Amino acid sequence: MSIPGMRRAAVGLTALAVAALGAVATTPEQADARPKPVDVTLLALNDFHGNLEPPSGSSGTIAGQTAGGVEYLATHLAELRAAAKKKNTITVAAGDLIGASPLLSAAFHDEPTIEALSMAGLDYASVGNHEFDEGAAELLRIQNGGCHPVDGCADGTPYRGAGFKYLSANAFKTATGKPLMAPYAIHKVQGVKVGFIGMTLEGTPQIVSQQGVAGLTFTDEAETANRYARELRHKGVQAIVVLLHEGGAQAATGGINDCVGMTGPIVDIANRMDPSIDVVVSGHTHQAYNCNINGKLVTSASSFGRLVTDIDLKIDRRSGDVVSAAANNVVVTRDVAKDPKQTALIDRYKTVLGPVADRQVGETTEAITKTQETLFGTTLGESPLGNLIADAQLAATDDEQNAVAAFMNPGGVRADLNAGPVTYEEAFTVQPFANNLVTLDLIGAQLYCVLEQQFVTGRTLYPSSTVGYVVDPAGTTGTAADPCAGTRVVRGSLTIGGTAVDTAATYRVTVNNFLAGGGDGFSALTGGTNQVTGQIDLDAFVAYLTAQSPVSAPTLDRIRTTAEVPAA
Repeated sequence: MSIPGMRRAAVGLTALAVAALGAVATTPEQADARPKPVDVTLLALNDFHGNLEPPSGSSGTIAGQTAGGVEYLATHLAELRAAAKKKNTITVAAGDLIGASPLLSAAFHDEPTIEALSMAGLDYASVGNHEFDEGAAELLRIQNGGCHPVDGCADGTPYRGAGFKYLSANAFKTATGKPLMAPYAIHKVQGVKVGFIGMTLEGTPQIVSQQGVAGLTFTDEAETANRYARELRHKGVQAIVVLLHEGGAQAATGGINDCVGMTGPIVDIANRMDPSIDVVVSGHTHQAYNCNINGKLVTSASSFGRLVTDIDLKIDRRSGDVVSAAANNVVVTRDVAKDPKQTALIDRYKTVLGPVADRQVGETTEAITKTQETLFGTTLGESPLGNLIADAQLAATDDEQNAVAAFMNPGGVRADLNAGPVTYEEAFTVQPFANNLVTLDLIGAQLYCVLEQQFVTGRTLYPSSTVGYVVDPAGTTGTAADPCAGTRVVRGSLTIGGTAVDTAATYRVTVNNFLAGGGDGFSALTGGTNQVTGQIDLDAFVAYLTAQSPVSAPTLDRIRTTAEVPAA
C-alpha cells in the first residue's frame, strides 16, 4: 500500500473512533487526555531558635529589610496560603526550631515556641541538633506533651505537645537500633502522596553536649535518606521531600534567591542522594539560598523566622512524580498586621516571666558584636563579644580556681549587645545554653594542640585578655587524627599573662562544659585533668557586666599573624 493510502486509512480509523466515542476534541485541554497535575505549595522555614519576638540588631534584618517575629511570620504564612488559592499547602521546617532561644521561650523550655508554630500551621519538621540540647527524653516530651519533670508547667497551664510532627530518620536508639522518632510521613493531596523524610545532621554528637545525645547513634544523611526513599517508593510514594538539618553557603555576592559558588556539606549530600528525591529543604548554616543541585531543588530560609521559602510543586496525577519544582524565598517583613493569637501568646508568657527579663545588669559604651574579624582571608579571627565573654569566664574563676586563661567557643555567642543599658533578657540571649564553667589543667604542649585544632575544625576559640599568640598563614594544618601536627601557631609565640608558655608546664584554663567534653571537635580539651565544675556561664557573664560597667568592646589584638609580628 502506498504511503498516502496508509494515511487515509489512519485518518478514517480515527474518524470512526471519534464517532464511536461521540465527542470531538475542540480545545487543547480536551485534546490532551492527560489529567492536569496536582499543584502543591510547600511553605518552609528553618533555624527559628525560639525567636518569638523580632530579633534585634543584625539578626533582625535580611536583604536590607527588618524581618522576623512570630506575629508577622504567622501573618505571612496565612497570606501565602491564601495566595496559593486552589493549591494544597503544607508547612514544613528543617530543624532547630527550639534551643539557643531567647529568654521568653527558653525560660519555659521552649514550650511557647512549639505552641506558636503549631498555631501558625506547621505540619512537619525535622529534628535539628538543638532539639537535643536538653536530651532525647525532653525532645519526646516536647513532641508528646506533659509538664516538665523538674519545673512543671511553669506558666500554670498544661503543655499539650506539638501540633506538628517531628521527623528524624537518622537518629537511632543505640541499644535497639530503632529510630528515636518517626523517620518519615506521608501526606495525601488530591489523591497523590507526598513523602517527607526528616534528617538530623550526622555530626550532632560533636556539637551537642554528651548528655544531650546519650544513648543515640546518628547515621549518614544521604545514605539514610536513600534508604527511606526506597521504602517510600515501595509504598507508592514518588514525590519525595527531605527536610534536612544540614546546609551550606553561597558566595557573599549571592542574594536570598541565588546559588552563587555554593559550598558546604549540602553539596556532597545532595549529590549522593537518590534521583527519586525531588526537593531538599535544608538548614543549620543560617544561610539563604535557592539552588538546583544534582537535579534537586535545594533551599534554605536563613534563620530566626526572617524568611519563608515558597515552594511550588506540580505532581503528575497518574505517576505521582514531581513534574516541576520552583522556589522563592520571601522576606517576613514587619509591615503587615500582627497575628492577634500570636500577640496574645507572647503577652501571656511575658506576664508570667515578670520583671526578671527587664532587670538591668550592666551597661555598654558602644554596640559589642559577635562578628568575627577576618584572619588571612577567612573569618577565623577574634570577636569583640567573644573576647568579652572569655574575660568574664576568667574573672569568674581566676580566684576560685586559680585560672590563668579562658577560651570561649564561637557557636555559644548567639546575639549582639546593643549600646546602652543591658537587661538580663539581653544577656541571656547572648548566652542561652546554661553551660557550666569547667576549670582544668593543661600542659603547654596540650594548649598548642588545642589552638592547632582550631584550623582543623574551622572554629576559633575566643581567648581571654591574658592570652596572646601568632598565626602563620603559611603553616601546615594538622589532621583530625593528629591536630597537634599542625604548624599554624608559631611555636614560642603563645603567651599567658605576657610570659611565654612552657610546653612542659601546667596551666589552669577555663572553658565551658561543652568544650571540656570535646564539643565543636576540640577533642584535645578532653585530655585536661583536675577538672572543677563552676557556675553557669550566663551568671559569670552577668556578674562581669555588673562589676565592669560601663563595658567597652575589647581590642582585637589577642590573635595576630606573622604579617603583623614578623619572625625574629
